[in-house]
Amino acid sequence: MQSDRVVITGGSGLIGRALTADLAAAGYEVVIFSRNPERVRDLPLGVRAEAWHSQIAQEATIIVNLAGESLAAGRWTAERKRRILESRVTAGEFVSRAVEAARIKPRVVVQASAVGYYGPRGDEEVTEQSASGSGFLAPVCLAWEASTAPVETLGVRRPIIRTGVVLSTKGGALPRLLLPFRLFVGGPLGSGRQWFPWIHLADEVGAIRFLIENESARGPFNLASPRPVTNAAFSTELGEVLGRPSSFRVPGSALRLALGEMATALLDGQRALPRRLIELGYAFRFPDVHSALTDLLK
Repeated sequence: MQSDRVVITGGSGLIGRALTADLAAAGYEVVIFSRNPERVRDLPLGVRAEAWHSQIAQEATIIVNLAGESLAAGRWTAERKRRILESRVTAGEFVSRAVEAARIKPRVVVQASAVGYYGPRGDEEVTEQSASGSGFLAPVCLAWEASTAPVETLGVRRPIIRTGVVLSTKGGALPRLLLPFRLFVGGPLGSGRQWFPWIHLADEVGAIRFLIENESARGPFNLASPRPVTNAAFSTELGEVLGRPSSFRVPGSALRLALGEMATALLDGQRALPRRLIELGYAFRFPDVHSALTDLLK
């Protein structure tokens, strides 16, 4: 049994809840920090939710900073874009100040980010050594990652998780993608040629725990399958697993009309590869999209 206390900010989301369950089952003491702890329900036995406070780092040997407003909660208006950026930077800066004030520093701070860091890259393979790109999400990810950079000067190890599209039936993108297929009108989005950097929720959680427990893990890690596929190939696999057609293409113009700038997250992809994660020794449970979708949907 582990004796470490883990504090997870943003722990009420899809990734946070799954990580909480996994760590609690492994014997870690887990505390979720939330703006609205009274709304955090159905937690595993022994896990508690608390309001944010300045003692966050005094309580933890491990901090996982996942906090940030959802990208998919609505159209990216100027106000929404401000909140998306501000929520991430504010949370990270709070964590940094709390670590600085702590008498005993946490051993590790895991900082969330996304493959949106790389911006639209066409068919280019992007690894952790690739430069940041353009668009709205790339500078958001840059600022998000930088928000907890000061903890490194305090001797705290800091892995950064640049996450792709997390596949789960409990939330995220997959339930939305399933609906048209179940109505027999599923198919690629836009041209379908854009890359789809996906990861099964079990591997997202497994990789985060791997990075927590591996003392040499620091710096950026792409959390995406080692076998990315195009959106068209993903749609074909999804149709086959569901026994539904996958030939009804959704025009990019229709997505832009419906979603505004947020459509770029669906129409511009990254061929992101988890090179550093594999080099460090992480073994994916679901490295290919067929096995991932079969596990989730069969």
